[in-house]
Amino acid sequence: MPDPGTEESRSAIHRNSLREQIAGALREEMMAGRLAAGRNFTVREIAELYGVSATPAREALVDLAAQGLLRTEHHRGFTVPEFGWDDFVEIFETRTLLTDSAFRRLAGRATLPDAARLPQLRRRADAAARAARAGQLDVMVGCDRRFWQEAGALLGNRRIADYLDWLRVQSWMFAAPYLRATPDLAGRCWDGHHAFVDAVEEADVAAARRVVGEYNLITVRLMAELTGHDPESLVVLPLLVEAVAPQQPGAAPAARPATRSGGRPGEAAGRPGARSGDQAAPRQAGPSAGARPAVPGTGRLFDLSRDVGLGLVPQPRSIPFSRFGPALPPSEPDSRRTPGR
Repeated sequence: MPDPGTEESRSAIHRNSLREQIAGALREEMMAGRLAAGRNFTVREIAELYGVSATPAREALVDLAAQGLLRTEHHRGFTVPEFGWDDFVEIFETRTLLTDSAFRRLAGRATLPDAARLPQLRRRADAAARAARAGQLDVMVGCDRRFWQEAGALLGNRRIADYLDWLRVQSWMFAAPYLRATPDLAGRCWDGHHAFVDAVEEADVAAARRVVGEYNLITVRLMAELTGHDPESLVVLPLLVEAVAPQQPGAAPAARPATRSGGRPGEAAGRPGARSGDQAAPRQAGPSAGARPAVPGTGRLFDLSRDVGLGLVPQPRSIPFSRFGPALPPSEPDSRRTPGR
């Protein structure tokens, strides 16, 4: 965690949202694995660390405990919980069912909600894809978090988006220790953020569902590989396979949404962030990074030795990477806050 003694770290805290900022900073530390499972701390320690009084520090810790992100220890303060494989399976299955249901709901709508968010979503995709290709876990957490926050807003259902945020925070808390133990993540992480934005811009719900299905399928198989568990036992695995299943032999190739420059469907040229060597969709097998071909005869859809990904979405409030970063805009009132607390 950053040095709490600097004036910059103290000045970044605004009195009108101390509780939210402290809770957000601690949440991101846990998501990135910098606050590992089993780490114990007291209200006084957190108050001194962030240079605040005990009241906002206590409120932040109590809020995180109420969300299941901290465990209260009698006379010992608070402890970061450990999420095991069984927890991850429950989280992942719930998240997959909610996401699939949301896509089916969007498929029945004439237009996608809040198209004005698309430019911001594209910028978030640029940052998230760069971080994923670089394999810098600490940066990846923040960029991925902000990208999926923007994407979640397109669902048109705030409660589903907020619940997905909460589930994916826990997913990161489970996954981060295993990813930190991986020697080099560069070039291994899923970087298909632009494909998702392309599908959203064209209002192609089926294509967006395929991208997210691929994202999630690679995630669960990666985590099963790192933890030594069998992904085939997941109830939702057939749902993910259905979402990304290749076309039957002889079927007409699926057309990707046309690019904004008017190119052929699936053409990479003119797409922000496209890498040289990209070909028409679907992505072709080959040496280029990011290719996710089917592996004939193996029953596996993708080559996990080249591409892994974490379909993880950010928590609702945007806290910059590291402690606090630059000054934050005032947060909206928290409707869940207990009156008088």
